Amino acid sequence: MKLDHIGIAVHSIEDALGTYQHRLGFSLVEIVAIDEQKVRVAILPAGDSRIELLEPTAPSSPIQKFLEKRGEGVHHLCFQVKDIQSKVKELQSASLQLVSMPSDTGLEGRRIAFLHPKSTHGVLIELVESELEA
Repeated sequence: MKLDHIGIAVHSIEDALGTYQHRLGFSLVEIVAIDEQKVRVAILPAGDSRIELLEPTAPSSPIQKFLEKRGEGVHHLCFQVKDIQSKVKELQSASLQLVSMPSDTGLEGRRIAFLHPKSTHGVLIELVESELEA
């Protein structure tokens, strides 16, 4: 699996860009809303991967709940897989617990699924279906 992105929960994309774009020198590609996930996402390329700054758009957003519980910081790691359905079945048979099924849609309309942090040593793992997987 290849790293697709690192998701970072922030209270305000605009405030976070002051650090990531203006101080650290990352370029902003775009900011998009993903209504299904109740989040705004700022996309910043980082080599062969990217950083996604995640800002909640509703009190019921999973990102809002994360911020209330843990504050700003790394929310998840995302890895590319060619066939998300097969990968999910493989991981379930290896006793990894899912948070969501591959019917969810993420950025760019790609199919996504999340693995529960209890199954992955405290790290929320996102899988994203991509033809680019290495």
